[in-house]
Amino acid sequence: MKILFVGAGGVGGYFGARLFKAGADVTYLLREQRHQKIRSEGLTIETPKETFTVQPKTVTKDQLTPIYDLIILAPKAFDLASALDSISLASRHGVILPLLNGLSHLQVLDDKFGRDRVMGGVAHIAAMLTEAGAVRQLTDLHALTVGPRSAAHAPLAKAFYALCETAGFDHTYSENIEQSLWDKWIFLATLAGMTTLCRGTVGDIVAAPWGTEIMRKFFGECCAIAQAQGFPMKESARTRSLDQLTKQGSTFTASMLRDLRSGKMTEHSHILGEMVQRGVDKDIACDLLKAAHTHLVVEHSHRSS
Repeated sequence: MKILFVGAGGVGGYFGARLFKAGADVTYLLREQRHQKIRSEGLTIETPKETFTVQPKTVTKDQLTPIYDLIILAPKAFDLASALDSISLASRHGVILPLLNGLSHLQVLDDKFGRDRVMGGVAHIAAMLTEAGAVRQLTDLHALTVGPRSAAHAPLAKAFYALCETAGFDHTYSENIEQSLWDKWIFLATLAGMTTLCRGTVGDIVAAPWGTEIMRKFFGECCAIAQAQGFPMKESARTRSLDQLTKQGSTFTASMLRDLRSGKMTEHSHILGEMVQRGVDKDIACDLLKAAHTHLVVEHSHRSS
């Protein structure tokens, strides 16, 4: 199986390097500067337990050919259009596996490629690029969930999952991948909304007088929206998520807070705004979601003014 990772950021860089290290046929599509840096220095992965460097194949947009069986997209949600433009030639063949937050990207990809060529995937990792260009895994969390959205690519989904079994990260095969996507969205919207609104970690929030209560209410809004959309979260998944979202002393934050603090663009419209809109469409009360989204809209408006 020939795999193309579009970009070598926190998500694509980490999981692609792990797969390459395990013997998978991985190529990265990169911008010229990143392409030259990795060609000369390799791609370095820093984890809480080890640091290693791999030397994967890399190409730029003008070097692409339609030879890949699986094209893995892992950009920020607001960079999806740019990512699709960069793979215009390569995407004539193979299946697309997006590892984006939210759900709106699935409709975009289905419209462009057809559902038979769009797999489902969920990445759970806290990672970032260092100033030196290494991918730094910030916590021990590193999990990938994949699954078919069509019988047409089910064999490829299973073959890719088999590769993941040897790659050294946690992995799950989901027969209901869109439920898995909703489960992550509920969790991430709560984490991102609360940590950006409060400007603190999970531990900071639950240590505050009403922090745990508000965190649970925020999570409840997201769960109610998912249920109204036909994707209720199972009780076991709710318990796991709330355990992480209300853990005392936790240093856990969303990447959205890190992006906000460093002056970068955030995915607030894709993670929070789209969740709010789905709630409004179903007449679900979501005042905390609206407050978190409004806060980020105002923050970004101040930057652009």
